[in-house]
Amino acid sequence: MAEERTYLCIDLKSFYASVECADRGLDPFSANLVVADPDRTEKTICLAVSPALKALGLPGRCRVFDIPAGTDYIMARPRMRRYMEVSADIYSIYLRYVSSEDIHPYSIDECFIDATPYLSLYRVGAREFASMLMGAVRAETGVVAAAGIGPNLFLAKVALDIAAKHADDGIGVVDQAEFERTIQRHRPITDIWNIGPGIARRLAKYGVRDLRGVCELDERELYREFGVNAEYLIDHAHGVEPCTIADIRAYEPDAHSLMNGQVLPCGYTREEARDVLREMVDQLVLELVEKRLVAGSISLYVGYEKGEADRAREAAGEWFDGGHGRRRASGRRGLPHTGGSRKQPDRTNSLAKLLPRVLALYDETTRADAPVRRINVGFGGVVPEELAAADLFADEAAEAEERRLQEAVLAVKGKFGKNALLRGTSLKEKSTARERNEQIGGHHA
Repeated sequence: MAEERTYLCIDLKSFYASVECADRGLDPFSANLVVADPDRTEKTICLAVSPALKALGLPGRCRVFDIPAGTDYIMARPRMRRYMEVSADIYSIYLRYVSSEDIHPYSIDECFIDATPYLSLYRVGAREFASMLMGAVRAETGVVAAAGIGPNLFLAKVALDIAAKHADDGIGVVDQAEFERTIQRHRPITDIWNIGPGIARRLAKYGVRDLRGVCELDERELYREFGVNAEYLIDHAHGVEPCTIADIRAYEPDAHSLMNGQVLPCGYTREEARDVLREMVDQLVLELVEKRLVAGSISLYVGYEKGEADRAREAAGEWFDGGHGRRRASGRRGLPHTGGSRKQPDRTNSLAKLLPRVLALYDETTRADAPVRRINVGFGGVVPEELAAADLFADEAAEAEERRLQEAVLAVKGKFGKNALLRGTSLKEKSTARERNEQIGGHHA
């Protein structure tokens, strides 16, 4: 019989806001602080709010105008490099207690830890071990953590998301018996990890509104509705998760892709957005060359500024808060957009080939009668260069010259910074490459 394992899921509460409070010597549970760019309008999204503001009913990803009038608060400009540094510091704290083989970073502020071998090593229980890690993080960084404990990754995550919120010490514990007693009947079902509003709506067609309902529904109905993904839903409804941290570390995806996306600061004309797209493709191609990869397909998404009818539909629609901010239940599907994907005749990382193909897709599908607000471009079917088939009709001399140029650009940018070399179009007023080159994840570094 396999040994029962003990997993921790540790989350850093209101991470960005807590870092800003800690750097200012403030208590995040009493200080009103939001992490948002003060140079933007009140419609800008707050990347985080302090626990003190959450206690007033604000969600973690509210907009500035959602903050109640008359509330005194500090607005901290996002500092992504600082948050990454603190996250790395916290990871190094964990490594003093456990091996890297037993940690899976889930995001910048959340991780899973297989605590099984360490409970006997430190002669503590699971709750004491979680408290030990959380205490070390609080003492050394000022950041407060919460934790979930369970016999598998799913139950540990559910313990964090649901049970820990009602625990005085911020540590939730969910074993199989507790899961069947409380979590299976928990509503709304969207509080459960990996069950969003779309899945919830599809389950509601069968009268299912909690995990117990999933268990009681005929599995054939679930497979008809969800296909092979029904297997994950059924497992989780019974508290089962066969995947381990070792499985995650060993996983190799069948397909790879590279993506670049951005939300534009205002409505752009079709031509202005086309210039931004050129910058984005240029950046992605350099990434292909640097990593010695080639792509077999291209994809494009262009989102438009909402009109009055779109705003009315949005106001009347469902909203969903999955613990990381409030968003539309329909995602971006209900918003006006165009785009598509194309399979390429060859696998390549040549800008001379990729740029015209992406621009042709853009010219073919993009509207001229609505301002552009979002652009996503991607390269799919990405494989190492050595797996690309030879093109008998290619101009080898021209491709070799382009490759030398791209490598020279990479060398200059690597030594002197991303803005050391720019194309002329990046000097236009509405271009975004210069500013984004100084950002991390689209936010101030």
